Amino acid sequence: MTTLYRNARLICPERGESTGDLLVVGDRIAGVGTVEAPAGAAIVDCRGKCLAPAIVDLGVFAIDKAACIAGGIVRVGLMPDQSPILDDPGIVQRAAAVGKPELWVHPIAAATRELKGVDLAEMAINAEAGARAVATGRRWIADAGVMARVLGYARDLGLTVVAHAEDAGLAADAVATAGETATRLGLPAAPAIAEALAIARDLMLAEQSGASIHFRQVTTAAGFDLIRAAKARGVRATCGITPAHLLLSDKAISDFRTFTRLSPPLRDEADRAAALKALGDGTIDVLCSGHDPRGPEEKRLPFTDAAPGMSGAETLLALSINAARTAGLALPRLFELLSRTPARLMALDAGTLTVGAPADLVLFDADAPWQIVGEAMVARAGNTPFDGLPVEGRVLRTIKGGVWLTA
Repeated sequence: MTTLYRNARLICPERGESTGDLLVVGDRIAGVGTVEAPAGAAIVDCRGKCLAPAIVDLGVFAIDKAACIAGGIVRVGLMPDQSPILDDPGIVQRAAAVGKPELWVHPIAAATRELKGVDLAEMAINAEAGARAVATGRRWIADAGVMARVLGYARDLGLTVVAHAEDAGLAADAVATAGETATRLGLPAAPAIAEALAIARDLMLAEQSGASIHFRQVTTAAGFDLIRAAKARGVRATCGITPAHLLLSDKAISDFRTFTRLSPPLRDEADRAAALKALGDGTIDVLCSGHDPRGPEEKRLPFTDAAPGMSGAETLLALSINAARTAGLALPRLFELLSRTPARLMALDAGTLTVGAPADLVLFDADAPWQIVGEAMVARAGNTPFDGLPVEGRVLRTIKGGVWLTA
């Protein structure tokens, strides 16, 4: 099938922003710029709206096709924290097949057996089965020797290690960040330095081994300072964040609303400001949804008993546009964070509007106003901490391999 997208505002992380046309032949981009319509091509008038590479969401905890399609996402890096855990080649292969045909699922295999942080998983065999990276899951690997071996094997296999950054000895059973809000609410809390401690050790190990390490979510000023300094030394370190940690502080938990219970927990205003600064100065490499839908049986509980997690895929683009505007980022840079860099970390040929690239696209209106309503979301659960928030930026069409998808 041949489709010509005319009159588009083309947003590409590599080519920048321009206006013009984009031709799709089969499942690939065949032309960009001023393109003559081939005989028999379907013509789509984009009416000046934005056409960008579809989002590659690195580090989701659930395969949620409807939420992804509604959010402009066609590829997800699936965390190993599944049932069963992605620590076996057969399980990895099955996970990769689950999303088809609407969604590319790229499994991230467990770095250690059952994610227990003790024995290394079969990284090479899992990579052959389709794993695009390895991860520590929701947990930090406490044993430095084990983490050093994980990084060494991953380096030899050319895999990125996706790390959770919270020192378990400090974080333990905490549900909030230590500070005025947690004290006033009487919640078990951990100091924000739990994140920096974990990052500091793992950066040193990554530097020694030469491995590529990606901290899935960094949320504190101290953590960003460490990442910034490591990059300056040439360490192969990257980090991500969710819009929630850019736009919300721990004040959002003041009414004990369990939709704001996240992992890592929301930080104070100073750390939130540091996150926005890190977004603007290039310290942050990836914007991700942290998609982890949780139903009422897990969220309709006292705050300390509720499960952490949020439904983020459906709102990722709109909230990211909001954060990018606050940080002064142009749209091509935003799609470097949403598409190109996460694809690169998983060694995927995706995330650009260049000729020959997969025709994975999102057509969106960057200025369209709408309101996030949890109950109206198409996701498996509407546990969004942004319920009721007015936003700008709406997905009009999600396209995978040249095919229009329907949520």
